[in-house]
Amino acid sequence: MLTDAQAAGARPTYQPSRREPDFRALPHEPRWRQPDQRAGTAPDDITISRWTCTETGLRHEEATTPADRYFFAIALKTTRVKLTRGRHIVFDGVMPAGTLYVGAPSQRLSAQFHAPCDFLHFHVSASSYFPDLRPGAGPGWAEGFNDLVLLRDPFAEQLARALTECAHSADREFARCVGQTLALHLARRELPQAKVNALPKWRLRRVEEYVRTHFEQCISLSELAKVAGLSRMHFAAQFRAATGYRPREYLLHQRIEHAKLLLSNSETALAEVALIVGFCTQAHFSTVFKRVTGDTPARWRCASRNASASARLSAGDPASTSKTVAHMLPADFL
Repeated sequence: MLTDAQAAGARPTYQPSRREPDFRALPHEPRWRQPDQRAGTAPDDITISRWTCTETGLRHEEATTPADRYFFAIALKTTRVKLTRGRHIVFDGVMPAGTLYVGAPSQRLSAQFHAPCDFLHFHVSASSYFPDLRPGAGPGWAEGFNDLVLLRDPFAEQLARALTECAHSADREFARCVGQTLALHLARRELPQAKVNALPKWRLRRVEEYVRTHFEQCISLSELAKVAGLSRMHFAAQFRAATGYRPREYLLHQRIEHAKLLLSNSETALAEVALIVGFCTQAHFSTVFKRVTGDTPARWRCASRNASASARLSAGDPASTSKTVAHMLPADFL
């Protein structure tokens, strides 16, 4: 790991470029974890790329981290994924947006994606940023830094957001600065001391079913622990290891998912939607909804309906075309 002196000396600095934006600063990967390296050029000490999959079915991927690189991945949206290395299951469950995964050099990883997903990938020089983690350099640290899943690392999530939101205008130096900051953040981080076993699938199914049928009620941690047949402390830790969510966060996400259905398929007023899915006030509902989706309920409903209308127009549905166009126009236009 980097010492304080090394970290201070390696602290990234960014000088805005006066050149035209380089749209290759955040390229999309042609294949999972395989950035499009230009022929004849040496790889940078940090290579950043984005991998997006819009498929809704099950997708299998495999990749091996180069011998001189560490691999970081930041989930840009919540998805369900299973990561395995050989017969060892690294992660299996819902991976929240903001989750950070770290893989060591020369390690082969297999992945199964069960939903559309979006990831930011960093391929970082081991010798430049993690000299103490090279093979044989130190007992325990290198092993602990491999297959490390940090659920919802807030700082890493902020870095990813800064890079993706500026992707249209960012240059390569800005992207590299973000990558350096992430590398230094990880190099100085204390690793987990103990691994928590994930909640067994049969217990998880019981909890998920209970939440699915009672999400509109006030469900306590004790109730969920009782359904799982565990103590509150053991249940909370194992549930988060299995799903990526704290129990209350999971309950809130289930409420928001049901609210989306109501907003998309009905004219139910927002205040009524809030009560139906278990929120005491519309204000609290709106706050949680925006935190989860990035939009207010009203804006999300409008965007969802416009997307559905556009899809019907693209499909050339003559029966609904005039109605669809009228729906998409502002009220003062009609």
